[in-house]
Amino acid sequence: MPNEGSYDTALERSNRVHEDLKVNPGKYTMLTGDRPTGRLHLGHYFGTLVDRVRLQEMGVHTNVIIADYQVITDRDTTKAIQDNVFNMVVDYLACGIDPEKTMIFTHSAVPEENQLMLPFLSLVSEAELERNPTVKAEQEASGHELTGLLLTYPVHQACDILFCKGNIVPVGRDQLPHIEVTNKIARRFNKRYGKVFPEVTGLLTSTPLLPGLDGRKMSKSYGNAISISMTAEETAKLIKKAKTDSERNITFDPESRPEVSALLTTAGICSGRDPRELADEIGMGGGGQLKKVVTEAVNGRFAEIRERREKIVQDPDYIHDIIADGNRRANAIAHETLCEVREAMGMVY
Repeated sequence: MPNEGSYDTALERSNRVHEDLKVNPGKYTMLTGDRPTGRLHLGHYFGTLVDRVRLQEMGVHTNVIIADYQVITDRDTTKAIQDNVFNMVVDYLACGIDPEKTMIFTHSAVPEENQLMLPFLSLVSEAELERNPTVKAEQEASGHELTGLLLTYPVHQACDILFCKGNIVPVGRDQLPHIEVTNKIARRFNKRYGKVFPEVTGLLTSTPLLPGLDGRKMSKSYGNAISISMTAEETAKLIKKAKTDSERNITFDPESRPEVSALLTTAGICSGRDPRELADEIGMGGGGQLKKVVTEAVNGRFAEIRERREKIVQDPDYIHDIIADGNRRANAIAHETLCEVREAMGMVY
């Protein structure tokens, strides 16, 4: 029997759920979300947004949290947060998230969801929190000291998932430790106080990782990310500035030629083609021809999304209404769940 916490076990469970979703989408509740630390980029689009829309259209109960409280896990300011939240919702809608089918809400506006932190923190040990590899990686990447909020980040995510009885969360392999923490909390609560929470499955995505323009992980902080909100001209300018190398013949070789291969991967994912084929076609066309192919692929893929975005952004009241409605719905769910938790714990007086 494979180790319960192993990748193979997680993959097996994920595959089973992927199959069941085709016939029983209505029995699943999805929770996923983003930290509003800047603009959403192509990595977010291909990594999660496409999947969210697919699950939404299948008939899954879909919920998207804008994790504004989690911005301060490793940052000292919330200066641009209102603008970031507003633009995040615009991006969601432009990419196909439908507020009639998907609940979009913000952390800070749902106090009863956050109140679950108190009983949940009593269900995990300090050692379990300290050895979470994802938290360590996030702290190192930020260069920020380990705050109490960052240390308890996985517990906060458990609150996000469990307050709405979420039982699937689309994740990459590196996020599986968070799902493990959520399941530990759910199991321990149910065992100690009575069954309230479901078992959660990390729904592993098959989407290949989209690298940044320089071959590193796509990240706003590296300046290597193409934002969904960029214009065609801004996109062309950013791609034009991307580094390649001195070799004229274009080949796909992620190990030896990370920058060239990252550009080919971007063009391949956006056009639905094999990056090796694209490399063969460009051949001796060099970096200039490569960048032209990438620019055309990205701008072609995102033309309709950007057109929709332009229309949506003209109506700020509509965006604020969507957030307010999502927060109202989330508060009703959180209140119901917290009442169940208090009742299970014998704290109704």
